Amino acid sequence: MGATRRMMSTTWMVSVALAGVATGLLAQPAKDAKDAKDPLQLVAEGRKLVSSGKLDEGMASIDKALATDPKLFEGLLAKGIALDIKGDYPGARKYLEDANSVAHDDARDPVFTAIAVSYVFDGDVANAARYYQRLFDRYIAASRLDSAAETANALARVYLETGDIKKAEQWYMTGRENAKKLSGLPEDQVDLWTMRWHHAASRIAARRGDHKTAAREAEVVKKLVDKNQQNATQMPIYLYLTGYNALYAKRYDDAIAALQKGDLRDPFVLGLLAQAYEKKGDAANAKANYTKALESPAHSLQNALTRSLAKKRLAALK
Repeated sequence: MGATRRMMSTTWMVSVALAGVATGLLAQPAKDAKDAKDPLQLVAEGRKLVSSGKLDEGMASIDKALATDPKLFEGLLAKGIALDIKGDYPGARKYLEDANSVAHDDARDPVFTAIAVSYVFDGDVANAARYYQRLFDRYIAASRLDSAAETANALARVYLETGDIKKAEQWYMTGRENAKKLSGLPEDQVDLWTMRWHHAASRIAARRGDHKTAAREAEVVKKLVDKNQQNATQMPIYLYLTGYNALYAKRYDDAIAALQKGDLRDPFVLGLLAQAYEKKGDAANAKANYTKALESPAHSLQNALTRSLAKKRLAALK
């Protein structure tokens, strides 16, 4: 299975993949694993604690690393990500910008990704778009068309989920155009890029209220999923799509049935499920799923898109 498929298999969208690259930089091994005071080891331990939901303990470990080396790139990036999960978005961006200021040029991609996601957490679409654009331009300049396409899709998803359908369609088309320029891909990755385009087209149609087109595009995704065993790993993505489309078609029971079979580790899926329950009038299950979505420690686009909504809806349902 190729790298692209591994990145996209459970969440589909690029932001996750790119955020995964960012956190991967934090896991550099310490020079001496036996030395508990080694700052890189402290960062790695802190990152692990944050990712397991132990936020305060994780930040304490990261802070120890930064006390030893205040300009440690890995520590600054880890602290910024942790503060985003905590909900201190201005504080997070201070550390992320500091990380950017000390980063080598080849390490700026994950920093730009983290800053873009931070702005999405904060509901600042304009600044999120600014950093995604910078990242997209870097990838185009470096002829990294796969990463450029992924970044275009990430920005498109931000626009779609914040209500700007026109810009969402434009950026999804930009992602498609760059993906079509890729050559020498194995069949499963060609299918994956095709799937991603029709998945996006289906969701755009659903948001416009064109449910026939949404269903037709979703059927293309289903045929690709059913094509072979490799593609079958994308079934949770299809289930998320059918649940998404049913939600916007006001078929709440169908949405719940599909989403419950999807990837319930994904906070975005949990947020959709909560919305379906709320629209149906089932406040108890809506609250349970909004609450579960808020438990995610992921510094990912899907978590960033979900968290603000979940907080607002929980407050309204009290």
